[in-house]
Amino acid sequence: MNVYRPDNPLIVQGDHTVLVEVDGPRYVEARDHLARFAELIKSPEHIHTYRISPLSIWNAAAAGVDPDEIVETLHQFSKYEVPQHVAVEIRDYASRFGRLCLTRAADHLVLTANDCPLAEEISRHKHVAPLLDERLSPVKFRVAPVSRGKLKQALVKAGFPAEDLAGYCQGESLEIALRELTVGVVRFLLREFLHDAAAVFHVAGARSGGSGVIVLPCGAGKTMVGLACLARLQTSTLILTTNVTATHQ
Repeated sequence: MNVYRPDNPLIVQGDHTVLVEVDGPRYVEARDHLARFAELIKSPEHIHTYRISPLSIWNAAAAGVDPDEIVETLHQFSKYEVPQHVAVEIRDYASRFGRLCLTRAADHLVLTANDCPLAEEISRHKHVAPLLDERLSPVKFRVAPVSRGKLKQALVKAGFPAEDLAGYCQGESLEIALRELTVGVVRFLLREFLHDAAAVFHVAGARSGGSGVIVLPCGAGKTMVGLACLARLQTSTLILTTNVTATHQ
């Protein structure tokens, strides 16, 4: 029996795209849930299009979003029945995250698989194998720190993203505090969503923090998020920009 719920804003399609009616009464609530595990790819006036991809699911898993919660969100806000294979594939994607873990040893990194078949598979993968050094055990590999980024990219393409718990080297201590007033004597106050972005990046100093991408519209306060991160880290920081104009800004 087909189910139709006209007040719901989502239409989940078999190719993993999700159409969202902007004018629906539940749009804002649905958008906020959807943004945790799907990528916005089109945003015309009335219908927005999101895509659920392996990478978006793995990012959600890294942020602690459960796959059952994702599937439930789709059921909760969809106008029609969610295609069964979409729910199955979401759970399959999510199950791959965390099967490989990257940690730090004294002078190198260690990649650990959760079982021998997976370790064997990645050891033979043509793009992953060249980035692995000595095999330390049936499920563990030594990795040179310089290969960290390339290895993570290769593992994503291989379909098995690594959970990176290697952390980062402690930087030179530098006392940093945010002003209460700007140089022009204007009150300086970070909005709540900017504080939230910095908190998600920092993760209270945990090994799982310290990296990520902040996506906000022009003028929304990405630079402010950077300042808030500096204040949390209390360390000297290298800031890179694409050009001199961006540096001045």
